[in-house]
Amino acid sequence: MLKQGLIGLLLWFCAGLAVAADNRNLAPGFFNLPLGARVALMQPDIELFSLSAGGITEPRADWTDAALQHVRRAVRLKTGRQGLSLREVSEDEADELAEINALHAAVANAIAMHHLGPSNLALPTKNGQLDWSLGEAVLPLQQRSGSDYALFIWMRDSYASAERKVAMVAMALLGVGITAGFQAGYASLVDLRSGQVLWFNRMFRGSGDLREAASADETVQTLLKNFPGSL
Repeated sequence: MLKQGLIGLLLWFCAGLAVAADNRNLAPGFFNLPLGARVALMQPDIELFSLSAGGITEPRADWTDAALQHVRRAVRLKTGRQGLSLREVSEDEADELAEINALHAAVANAIAMHHLGPSNLALPTKNGQLDWSLGEAVLPLQQRSGSDYALFIWMRDSYASAERKVAMVAMALLGVGITAGFQAGYASLVDLRSGQVLWFNRMFRGSGDLREAASADETVQTLLKNFPGSL
């Protein structure tokens, strides 16, 4: 009985740690979306680059276009499985609402730095809580989409060019390692009635590929891990 009690206590403690970790990604008092919640998918802010031998990033429009299509498809599949009603913002609408996407990028970067970053960068006024907002700037998106919530996605991805791969081999022979590329992303769920960021996640890694559908799906699954869909 004592052993079972200790095991139960350990499981309870581990579950508490998991909840605490998840709560860092959730605004105070928010846990999940209601069934059938109307969610607008803002045009994902995505850019893909080729990494030169010297580490200079060169934009690749063809890769970016392919990645955008793959990411939108992957998000549709995930939200559909969670019982949400997704309304995708078109390219034309996104152009008119570009300032909102730019604002999200700035706020997301601040959240990653001051909320999920090193403790010495935490803002005392936030009390360790996900307490961020895009404010009334999101109201045009609510009016245009007829949605109560919006999902914002920001991603940057780079891949080694043929020249950089050669440089990697040469430097490896000298005992020096250089990266083949880097993948970074932010995802935010925003209440369009208040502008409050309800959920946030970030991703920084040296793997992943948005140029192909299957690998892009894996990236989206990673970025949207623990996304608070409906129960």
